[in-house]
Amino acid sequence: MSFSEQYLEESGRIAAQLDPLVIEKMVGLLVDLRDRSGRLFILGVGGGAGHAAHAVGDFRKIAGIEAYAPTDNMAELTARVNDDGWDTTFLRYLEGSRLKAGDGVFVFSVGGGDLERNISPNLVRALEFAKKVGARVLGVVGRDGGYTARVADAAVVVPTVNPAHVTAHTESFQALVWHLLVSHPRLQAAAMKWESAI
Repeated sequence: MSFSEQYLEESGRIAAQLDPLVIEKMVGLLVDLRDRSGRLFILGVGGGAGHAAHAVGDFRKIAGIEAYAPTDNMAELTARVNDDGWDTTFLRYLEGSRLKAGDGVFVFSVGGGDLERNISPNLVRALEFAKKVGARVLGVVGRDGGYTARVADAAVVVPTVNPAHVTAHTESFQALVWHLLVSHPRLQAAAMKWESAI
């Protein structure tokens, strides 16, 4: 079996193991958030930050949800890192945005955050604050999902089928899940270009 065949076979096994009930729960939470004019803050670092930027556009344009990613504003992000430190960067952004009950925080992370192992402490601090104010927490994470999976109202944990490909598969399926969400009949508020052009 070639590497390409192996990777695609692993991806098929992961897709078959994803929990559609958790994804449908996410849909319900996002519909409720939109109905109450809540805002969605999407958090991620590295590949998750890239996903956050893309997902913000999709949630705003396709699902009609007011969405933001702190990593989209490099001036503010780097000022907060410089002045306050990395671990509180997202927390301070959410405080400055006046995060409240009715809003949501959506995390894209492989590890999900773990203070003891110093993995994405910025996500942990942000989620502690989100839970404190009563905001909904959603996530698409890998391995055991870390802190995100423990505190989320709904979290998809991408199953590990090959420990050598945890990051690659998790980040691939983060994109799959958010595209599923914005395409869902209960969430999609605007036609996509190519579908509407047919």
